[in-house]
Amino acid sequence: MPHHSDKSKSHAIQTRFRGFLPVVVDVETAGFNSQTDALLEIAAVIIGAKSDGTLYSKETVHCNVEPFRGANLEQSALDFTGIDPNSPFRNAQPEKLALDHIFTPIRKAIKETGCTRAILVGHNASFDHNFVFAAAERTGIKRNPFHPFSSFDTVTLSALAFGQTVLAKACATAGMDFDGKAAHSAKYDTEKTAELFCRIINKWQHLGGWPLAHDYSDHDD
Repeated sequence: MPHHSDKSKSHAIQTRFRGFLPVVVDVETAGFNSQTDALLEIAAVIIGAKSDGTLYSKETVHCNVEPFRGANLEQSALDFTGIDPNSPFRNAQPEKLALDHIFTPIRKAIKETGCTRAILVGHNASFDHNFVFAAAERTGIKRNPFHPFSSFDTVTLSALAFGQTVLAKACATAGMDFDGKAAHSAKYDTEKTAELFCRIINKWQHLGGWPLAHDYSDHDD
C-alpha cells in the first residue's frame, strides 16, 4: 500500500508542472488589442490527473461577456466570430461577474489539488493571456489565479507532436473530431484545445517522457 501511495503522489498534478495547475482558456473578442477591444466570451477547462498521471478535462466553465464601457468593436472581428454583442439571448455578464464565474472554480481546484496557482494553456496562449489579464485589471480583481506571465501554448506543443499549428489540423492529426461550424465558440474551442493538450501530454508520458524512463545525460553530444 505505501508503494501505491508513493506512486500516486509522484503522478499527482501538483508535482507534474512544478505546482502549477493547467487550465485551458479560450476567449472570443471584438479585435486583437486587449486594452481597447471588447472581451465577448471566455471559457476555461480545468485539467485533472488520474492516479496513473493521465490528464483529462475535469470541469468546463463558460460565460458570455458584456463589452466594457467604451470598448472598441471591430466589425471584421464580429463577422469572423458571428457574435452579436447586443443580442439579449447571449445572457452576457459584466466583465467582473464573468471573471468571478470563471476564477472561482479555478481557485477551488488550486486549493483542492495543492497547487500554488493556475497556468494558462491556450492555442496562441499569449492572446488569451493578454485579454484575461487586461479584463482583470480593468475590473480591479486582485486574486487572479493565473501565473502573471508564464503560459503553455498548444501551438508549440502541436508543432512538436503533430507537425501542425492550426487547431483544426492538429486535432485531425491527433485523431480527434473537429466541427468547423462550431469553431470560434469559446466553449467549443476550449474543450477541443483541452483534449488536444491532454493527448499530447499523455502521449509523451506513454512514450517514456514522464516520468523520465531513461537517463539522457550520456547522449548530450
